[in-house]
Amino acid sequence: MDSFQNTQPIYLQIMMLMKRQIATSVLSPGQLLDTVRDLALTYQVNPNTVQRALSELEREGLVKSDRTIGRYVTHDLTLIQKLHQDLFDEATLVFINTIKALHMSNESVINAITNRLKGENT
Repeated sequence: MDSFQNTQPIYLQIMMLMKRQIATSVLSPGQLLDTVRDLALTYQVNPNTVQRALSELEREGLVKSDRTIGRYVTHDLTLIQKLHQDLFDEATLVFINTIKALHMSNESVINAITNRLKGENT
């Protein structure tokens, strides 16, 4: 497990990691999640930290809880698609703001992106 950054609370970082896993189908709709204790061991954090992250994900509707089987990823594909789009929009905004700060022309940016997507290093 990669170490967490000191820039924001660990529970938020765990939430973001799990959101990415849900958005990219690493965690599938309806998939049962590991227990809080197992996730705490995986992330090498206190179980209370994992509990807080899961509670927030549950509040957002991305994770559901059932007393008999545990926590699982929502079956709501619309919510998952919205999460995917939101994460894409956020990443795009960060990229655009970074590029604007470098004063690159739109044409240069588009050419660079096109080349990178083709696998060229120019």
